[in-house]
Amino acid sequence: MLILMPMLSLWVSTYTLWMAASFLLSFLVAAFILTFLPYISSMNILATENLSLDSLSFPLILLTLWTSALMILASINILLNNQASKSFCLNILLLNLTLFVMFSLNNYFMFYIFFEVSLIPTLFLILGWGYQPERLQAGLYLVLYTVTASLPLLMSIIMIMYKNNSLFMFLNTYSPPTIYFINMWWIMSIMAFMVKMPLYTTHLWLPKAHVEAPVAGSMILAGILLKLGSYGVIRLATPFWWTSTFTSISMMFTSISVMGAIITGLICLRQPDLKALIAYSSVGHMGLIIAGFMSNTSWGWEASLTMMVAHGLCSSALFVLANMTYETTQSRSMFLNKGMLSMFPIMALWWFMMASANMGAPPSLNLVSEVSLLASILNLSKSFIIPMILSMFISGMYSLIMYTTTQHGTPTSYSNPLNLFMMRNNTILLLHAFPLFILILKMDLLISWLTWP
Repeated sequence: MLILMPMLSLWVSTYTLWMAASFLLSFLVAAFILTFLPYISSMNILATENLSLDSLSFPLILLTLWTSALMILASINILLNNQASKSFCLNILLLNLTLFVMFSLNNYFMFYIFFEVSLIPTLFLILGWGYQPERLQAGLYLVLYTVTASLPLLMSIIMIMYKNNSLFMFLNTYSPPTIYFINMWWIMSIMAFMVKMPLYTTHLWLPKAHVEAPVAGSMILAGILLKLGSYGVIRLATPFWWTSTFTSISMMFTSISVMGAIITGLICLRQPDLKALIAYSSVGHMGLIIAGFMSNTSWGWEASLTMMVAHGLCSSALFVLANMTYETTQSRSMFLNKGMLSMFPIMALWWFMMASANMGAPPSLNLVSEVSLLASILNLSKSFIIPMILSMFISGMYSLIMYTTTQHGTPTSYSNPLNLFMMRNNTILLLHAFPLFILILKMDLLISWLTWP
């Protein structure tokens, strides 16, 4: 159905296409839940020649469909202002199709192709519907960082083909490589995913892309595209977790990730730009996910997947709230966006809920993931206890500062409350909050993909 939508756009109106896309994505969400949810706890691999579905890819595919439906709903101003709205809708559907296929592939080379193709619709979103001329620079940073880091990944996939005579993703798990091959593979493949996540020191493209992207671009970038790196690390590097090469560099990556979480948290404490603050907080949270992977424990892997889903929902909702604030004052500055509590009390409630989830307060899914990540990282080394506690404390500080600065104080004289469609925004935020706070009751949906201790 996703493939037929571009052909449908040739003879239907923009409004009809918009409604059809919204209905299609909502229908796919419902179909996925009703079809696979009863079997997710026992699902191993449902595979064809090139496609497969297991309990790791299922939550990420569902998160992709869920976020994409909310992207269309959040971008209704593009339809009302007729800002190339048909192209915008088709771009979202193309990106959705690309991500859907990428999470379902079990072929290394096809995985690489769709990993790179997902960059194109994202770039179009930033360049076509961004807010400022600086979006050209943001697009350049995005392309240079991700494409340059991905070229060695292609070489490592060629090495896999040379060694195994097969590009089947799950075959590599049962074919132990040589020590030399491990070293070459690890060096050439891991950085492509670290840039995509991104690892601190390779993150400079992310704040620029978030700040210049429209609300839909920020939602899909924070909600899904950052998770491509995590998913790639799991799928491509699985055979090497138990080797001496992995053990020798896991401490280095964990140290960079944890210190990066602290440094980006300190940047958030002095960050006046609302969207940049949320973007830098994403760098810190993704650093914790990297550290969870590097802990080399099943608990750390489960916590990392849980954090991926929780961060995708929470950060996407925060960007929706930042866009609501921008639509009211036409500014992203926290010094100018004050007193929202007196104008939109319900909006203050959403800000408080999402800021609390961002700092890992109960009963959000973030709480489970952060506590589990703390335990798994301390299993790697007890010396991480002070940096981990410090990063979580700083996360709570900037989340509370973000809430109090925007909601309290005197509203500016040029705020225009009539710009907001509160019913639409409440619906979007409710659909973010519901899974974020309910999934904590059904954790086996996210941890069933690991069966070994």
